[in-house]
Order: sequence, then C-alpha cells, then structure tokens
Amino acid sequence: MSATSEDGRNARGGDAGRPPIAPREAGSGSKDGPRTPDLYTVFGGTGFLGRRIVRHLLRDGRRVRIVARHAQHATQAGEAGAEVLCADITNAEDVARAVKGSEVVVNAVSLYTETAAVSFDDIHVAGAGRVAAHCTETGVRRLVHISGIGSDPEAGDAYVRARGRGEAVVREACPDAVIARPAVMFAQGEALVGTILRLLRRMPIYPLFGDGETRLQPAHVGDVSRAVANALQVEDAQPVYDLGGPQVYTYRDLVQAIARSAGLRAHLLPVPFPLWYAMALGAERLPGAPLTRHQVALMERDNIADKDGMRALQVTPRRLEPIVQEIVQGR
Repeated sequence: MSATSEDGRNARGGDAGRPPIAPREAGSGSKDGPRTPDLYTVFGGTGFLGRRIVRHLLRDGRRVRIVARHAQHATQAGEAGAEVLCADITNAEDVARAVKGSEVVVNAVSLYTETAAVSFDDIHVAGAGRVAAHCTETGVRRLVHISGIGSDPEAGDAYVRARGRGEAVVREACPDAVIARPAVMFAQGEALVGTILRLLRRMPIYPLFGDGETRLQPAHVGDVSRAVANALQVEDAQPVYDLGGPQVYTYRDLVQAIARSAGLRAHLLPVPFPLWYAMALGAERLPGAPLTRHQVALMERDNIADKDGMRALQVTPRRLEPIVQEIVQGR
C-alpha cells in the first residue's frame, strides 16, 4: 500500500479514490449569463473540511472559487490557481455574486457557537436555503450541501435541529441537491484525535461523556473531503451520502484505542451528562468557548452511518490508530 498524505493524496502525486468524471454540456448557461466551464465554488472553503475539498478539486484539475466570510481568511486560503471571493452567506447579494457562473457548488459553511450577531438558523437554515435557491435559479449542475450524521429537525438541541431543518430547506429549494453527512472527523493533531491526546497527556484521569457508551464512527477529514469532491463529479450521485470511518467505537473504546496507539495509560472516569451540561454552561462564557452544550448534546447521540457512503464514492477510509501513531512519532 502506498503512503498517503493528510488529505489522502498518495506518495506518487496522484489522488486516491478519484471517480470517473461526469460529462458536461458545452456552452450551457443560465439567465445570469453563461457558466464558466469547470468552475467549482466552495462556500466555507477556508474551514476544516472546506479547505481540503478545495485542494482535491485543484488536484483534479478544476477551476476553484473559494468563498469565505472574512477577507483575511479568504486571502490566506488562496492556493495556487484558486479564485478568492469574500462573501457572507447571510447576504443574498453576496450569495448571488458567489454562485454566478458556477458549474457546481459546495456549501461547507458551518457554525458551532452562536453569537449575538449570528445564529444556527442564520447559517444552517436560512443561509443554506439561500445558497440552494440561487443554485436552482442559475442552473448549477450540482450542489453538495454538507450536513452531519444525526441531523434531526425535531431534536431538542438547537444546533442538531438547525442542521436537520437545513437539509429540508435545501431539498425544497434544490431538489437535486446532494447532501453529505460526515461522521465526527479527525486529522493529524487536529479535532477529535488531537483533543483526546492532549487530555490523555495532561490529565491523570480522563472524564468520559456519561458512561462512555455513545457509538462513534470517526472519519479522516481527508477521506471525507475526497468523498465530497467525488460526489461533485460522479454522473449519477445519490441524494444522501453518510460518510463514516471504517470502524465503530464506543466513546470509551475510542479513548482507549487512542491511548494504546500513543503508548499511554487511560484512567477513565464516567461523568454524568447533567454535570457536563453544567460545565458547558460556564465554559461557553470563556473566550473561544472550549466546551458548549451543543457539543455535549452531540455526545449523547450515536454518530454512525446508516449506509456506506464512502464505498459508494470509491473512497477507502483510513483507520484511526495508524494516524495516532504517526502523530506520536512526529511524522
């Protein structure tokens, strides 16, 4: 097996799991003018997932437009060959300007902490619907909307509920949209794995969410981004793809697996969810909100794929343990 980089590119310079490319009609257009051939627009193209989708598309030879809310972030993300556009998903004129001329669009914008200025509904419901509506109006060939496994319009938690409502709004505004639902994601030193490793190294006792029996199916962000890029390009895409990793863990087993791979001992302590909610209420007032009640709510729900979207999109997901070993060895 050839070695792969953090985003799934193999050591010989190619990309793993790239599918046959969907055919395009030459000279197609919309009432706003002709679409630019091969222009792939990525809303949230500076984020944890979005920037990796951008890299895959550039390596696939696509013209890419990165859309970000903040000009500084957008400029920093401007990789060679990518157009950069500063636009706000909550602004209809900005969205229309960003979508104009696009052949395909990805909405990878996400909000994890509400502020006085912007809510979950602003981004995940109204914003998502705005992007979808403009895609339909301008004749975009394909829209991929990034949601998440477990999204539920009837959920008690505002974040999970907004994600679920957003899916429904997107489907109504753009019936042919593809919805990608990643499981919890990890990367070298970032997100899930990085957080658990830091806590294992710093704390003599590791606090579990509840009894640690919530089931998770962590997926490498490089594999998820490759799958999303593939979903943009396959001819007959499914309406929904659940994108999980190769193995299902309980949270307890996941922490122990990471500890073993790092050569650490894990002393685990179950912590009731009501106590987690109380701690999160205080943590939300701290700079950067290191823990939120919405994160706690997500840990109360199993986060596993109903169907194997990775396989359908010709991606073989990587196991978590070798990634942890690479982190520990400094590779």
